[in-house]
Amino acid sequence: MRFSTLLLGGIALAAATPVFAQDSAPPKPITVTGSVGLVSDYRFRGVSQSDENLAIQGGLTATHESGLYVGTWGSNLAGWGTFGGANMELDLIAGFKLPVGGGSLDVGATWYMYPNGFDNTDFIEPYAKLSGTAGPVNLTAGVAFAPKQEALGPWYSNGTSAANGVYDRPGAKDSNLYLWGDVSSGVPGTGLTVKGHIGYSNGNKGLGPFATSVAPTGEYFDWLLGADYTIPSTPLTLGVAYVDTDIGRGESAYLQPSFSEGQDGTGSIANGKVVVSLTAAF
Repeated sequence: MRFSTLLLGGIALAAATPVFAQDSAPPKPITVTGSVGLVSDYRFRGVSQSDENLAIQGGLTATHESGLYVGTWGSNLAGWGTFGGANMELDLIAGFKLPVGGGSLDVGATWYMYPNGFDNTDFIEPYAKLSGTAGPVNLTAGVAFAPKQEALGPWYSNGTSAANGVYDRPGAKDSNLYLWGDVSSGVPGTGLTVKGHIGYSNGNKGLGPFATSVAPTGEYFDWLLGADYTIPSTPLTLGVAYVDTDIGRGESAYLQPSFSEGQDGTGSIANGKVVVSLTAAF
């Protein structure tokens, strides 16, 4: 009897409450978003970090209503670059995003780290990116500059030295510049989003500690063309993209055998490849 009375009273109260009051609940001061996914090849700025094999990736981001955010992202690694520790990359990210005109400005920094690895393979990279729209097209332009650090220095002048574990310039430091632009647009009524990316790297020419490098040939371009399909009534997105660089076989010959799948000295881990991904967002 008590339950019936409470239920009827609740229905009456809901009916007497103006509809607009239901929409006036204040937004949460902090929101948490994340994703987990599987990719056929982990490409970082066009270069494989998983020896052209599968990688499991995921991340979390907590965003304050002020625009401040912190996050983390991780992936398994393989092959090129042992990073002196676990076969894993773990990024720590922090920044501030604010509205600018009809778009947004995002300023922050990423700390690239490799758990149980050596400190000289970790590095920090501040970034800034400006996003906006032009009709149905989403546009982003960004710049990332990592100041001089040991992780970015040319400790090995060539891949043979790296394979033999003989440093040519131990303790060397260098900086790295990365410029990029992204474009994407949804195809109405299809669940498809087409996308493109182009990036430019300028840094050390050679390999860093444990054969790592952000710009192994000194400078190069990378690009991507692809599409994402959001599967209806699910949090899943299926992606297909062609990824490539302008790093030619002759240009990267001095990096061999370290710059090849399986480190066998044949092929390149910066060649063109179709990458497939399946991601769940939450």
